[in-house]
Amino acid sequence: MRELTITDVRPMPGDSGFLIDDGKTSILYDTGFAFTGDTLAMNVKKLLGDRKLDYIFLTHSHYDHALGVPYVKKYYPDAVVVAGEYASKIFEKPSAKDTMRRLDRGFAKKCGVYEYEDLVDFLSVDISVKDGDKVRAGDMTFTAIDLPGHTRCSVGFYLEENKLLLNTETLGVYFGNNNILPICLVSYKMSMDSFKKAEKLDIENMLVPHYGLLDKEETKFFIENSENVLRKTAEHVRDLFNEGKSEKEVLKFFEDNFYTDVIRPAYPIDAFLLNTGIMIDVIRREFVENK
Repeated sequence: MRELTITDVRPMPGDSGFLIDDGKTSILYDTGFAFTGDTLAMNVKKLLGDRKLDYIFLTHSHYDHALGVPYVKKYYPDAVVVAGEYASKIFEKPSAKDTMRRLDRGFAKKCGVYEYEDLVDFLSVDISVKDGDKVRAGDMTFTAIDLPGHTRCSVGFYLEENKLLLNTETLGVYFGNNNILPICLVSYKMSMDSFKKAEKLDIENMLVPHYGLLDKEETKFFIENSENVLRKTAEHVRDLFNEGKSEKEVLKFFEDNFYTDVIRPAYPIDAFLLNTGIMIDVIRREFVENK
């Protein structure tokens, strides 16, 4: 097993960015927002000192995971950006970047940030990977694992020698204290298929977005419960619609019962309502209308 140091470099709880370092090669796993990108880069610099940042691995194309890339690249222009093929194509679309820019600016204002350098147009990928591709990072070899469901472009990275999965939100978002929240934004079936794929891996530890490294006990809990959390959530949504509840009523139920004190600090309410509304619609299409 390789000795790794994994450090949280996020400037704020809603961000996603963790530095993986084996002493020779460093990898930034996600880069967070645009408006926190400079601060995240400086956090990396404090850890690496005079060493370079070698790689940036992106889990998917959402603005809170990927928009920090060009800001980090200001400080580390030679860092190699790795992302799934689907995400790479999204980043090539000016319309997609405009949407990401708008969402980032909107959230920045909610955080009291009104002015920051706009580098969104410089977001790009150096290496596009597909399912099963090997990514050699120094002495470490990761396998790219397509895990669609949260988005179509979600991809994890598996380091077999450490039995470590760099996870994606398709398999659920962990908030600590055994709190797992499903965020299925594209397809329930895709998500369940991704769970089956992940179950075939020998995993002892996970690095999860927005939270950090899970130890063996937390990883075991996550693996044993995350799929069931999504399944039970889908069944509950189905039952509420079958009882005649409106989408607004179902959304209010989720806010009242799932938006807890544990989740609230790391998950802005507008993002929670938006993502939950999308997930409810996905589940309704696949569980109710197409039953």
